[in-house]
Amino acid sequence: METSSTSAIAEALTRAIVEHKLLPGTKLAEQKLADHFGVSRTLVRQALFQLSQNRLVTLAPARGAFVATPSADEARQVFAVRRMLETEMTRAFVRQVTPRQIKALKAHISAEKKAMERNDVGQRTELLGDFHVVMAEQMGNTVLAQLLGDLISRCALITLMYQSTSAAEHSHEEHEAIVAALAAKDEELAVRLMQDHLQHVEEGLTFDRELPTNDLSMALSSVNL
Repeated sequence: METSSTSAIAEALTRAIVEHKLLPGTKLAEQKLADHFGVSRTLVRQALFQLSQNRLVTLAPARGAFVATPSADEARQVFAVRRMLETEMTRAFVRQVTPRQIKALKAHISAEKKAMERNDVGQRTELLGDFHVVMAEQMGNTVLAQLLGDLISRCALITLMYQSTSAAEHSHEEHEAIVAALAAKDEELAVRLMQDHLQHVEEGLTFDRELPTNDLSMALSSVNL
């Protein structure tokens, strides 16, 4: 039960970070979190440690836990790793693509569009990132899906900190083009579109941008287990 509670807290906080409700640098006070979730500080501490392993939280001796603040160098490294992984993932996907997989990706893209039409920033952000994880899941590669999930979560922090303007519509359109190339089994086009897509997101980052701040109590008002 405790393990389940710890995982639920970690998932709720991860979702809040990915949806930009908890911003980089926000102090994660154990007692406030324990009170909010109705659990012990021990469970909160375990959840924060779990998030620190995924680089979403920084644990500072004598200061406590904070939402991570990735550096510009780390941001570039994350995108470099994504390009390596997702280039080969796209090649592999084309070579074993099925109508069922294309149908699943198109359904996901439809959900992206609906979130944008509702102007649901949190849902839109999550769905645009999850597109890449869904590709791995459709291939049946759970290890790749987990790796990409961790990288996407870190990218959510990076884009929040450094993205100068919202590129949501552009990303959505690029996802549509990638799926069309996958459906056509055009390997080289699909790979090029994926590489261009990741490059466009990285090029939209402004590394001298002033960092956002947030208040934990306010952020937690919409976060529940």
